[in-house]
Amino acid sequence: MAGHGQGHEGSYPHQGSQLKDTTSHATHQGHAVVPLLKPYNLGKFDLPHRMVYAPLTRCRALGGVPQPAAAEYYGQRSSGGLILSEATCICVEAHGYPNVPGIYTEQQVEAWKPVVKAVHRKKSPFFCQLWHVGRATSVDYQPGGKPMPSSTSKPIPSKDYTIFSPDGKKQSPFEDLPPPRAVDASEIPGLVELYRVAARNSIKAGFDGVEVHGAHGYLIDQFLKESINDRTDHYGGSIENRCRFCLEVVKAVVDEVGSDVVGIRLSPFTEFYGAFESDPYPLYNYLLKELNKFNLLYVHMVEPRIGKQMNVIEVDESDKSLKPFKKLSNAAFIAAGGYDRENGIRAIETDHTDLVCYGRPWIANPDLPRRYELDAPITKYDRTTFYSPDQVKGYTDYPFLPEDYEINQIRLDDGHSQNGSASSTGTANGASLVDQVSASAAAVVDKVKKMTVS
Repeated sequence: MAGHGQGHEGSYPHQGSQLKDTTSHATHQGHAVVPLLKPYNLGKFDLPHRMVYAPLTRCRALGGVPQPAAAEYYGQRSSGGLILSEATCICVEAHGYPNVPGIYTEQQVEAWKPVVKAVHRKKSPFFCQLWHVGRATSVDYQPGGKPMPSSTSKPIPSKDYTIFSPDGKKQSPFEDLPPPRAVDASEIPGLVELYRVAARNSIKAGFDGVEVHGAHGYLIDQFLKESINDRTDHYGGSIENRCRFCLEVVKAVVDEVGSDVVGIRLSPFTEFYGAFESDPYPLYNYLLKELNKFNLLYVHMVEPRIGKQMNVIEVDESDKSLKPFKKLSNAAFIAAGGYDRENGIRAIETDHTDLVCYGRPWIANPDLPRRYELDAPITKYDRTTFYSPDQVKGYTDYPFLPEDYEINQIRLDDGHSQNGSASSTGTANGASLVDQVSASAAAVVDKVKKMTVS
């Protein structure tokens, strides 16, 4: 069915989710619904809001196996919206960071099942992101210490990047590691098969779908980008050839689990791990036209403001923008990178994207959709705990808003004076009702701020 991945506005189908029905709230209070919190039909998934939980590496899967705390972590952050798993390795060779999960052994599949169930209890669809890091790894992860597989034999060209060995030791890919190994064309069908099996295992574990990780200088991106792919066979050179591996992976995954539960993540502008395209538009215009043939559920793209160190940078949006890609794609569109409440709302209002992906703010605010609904205070994240084996600190211990927390805009009645002095609605001691409510609201805000992590 052509274009079946494209979503549209719908109604709230979920009961018992943590997010309040903002449509009802808006009707009672006389305010417009926050665009970011409008419902959305993503294929067969009825989402109560437009916020997507980002695929965030957390390094808590000890020995590559999801731990029981992951069920609490993902469950805390589920409220009916789409949840994307952290990047999940499709094979042993795919690892490039300590304690990241896999989806290629029976033990891993079984360990994911209670995590998926925790998310489903909150009525959220849960997709597993399929990952192979390619050359962005250490030989210490490779069986027998073999060179890292890639599209190229060129090492990562910058000293700015750090690789972490399985025991957490820092290594420079430029100075401390041997160059990668350009896989032979005869090996590529085997790599494609790894993605297919990982997709099958994801569904076996209970995931609702999968996202193919084709971004940020990892294996698929190493075939896509001109700065890395120096092959002279039919997987290198022309745009069509450089897209071939990505398209073969997507075809295998779609053939295995169905196009209506497959998405892909791409980063046209981000120069992570030396992945660079001088003019991304011809490459990604071609790729999206080819992806349209598969009728994927969604395309997930990273904003150009995300720099080579995954930091937010200033860009000229008239020169670099995801908007042309959204127009070209027949799938639902997810934008990621540097979003907060205000620019997320603006992105929906201006049709820049259909859904907005949130990462770090959601780590520190497990009830982020509710906070955005109420425009409530936001807890500051602690970046020192982003990548740690600790199963509690910086993982499951961030606070929620109190259940009775609510911020309402107060409209003065015609009888209230403009300067806030007591009127016929004032109290015996001269304090107006507005003053009382304002003081009460300030006390609640102060209480919440004291609960948040500085």
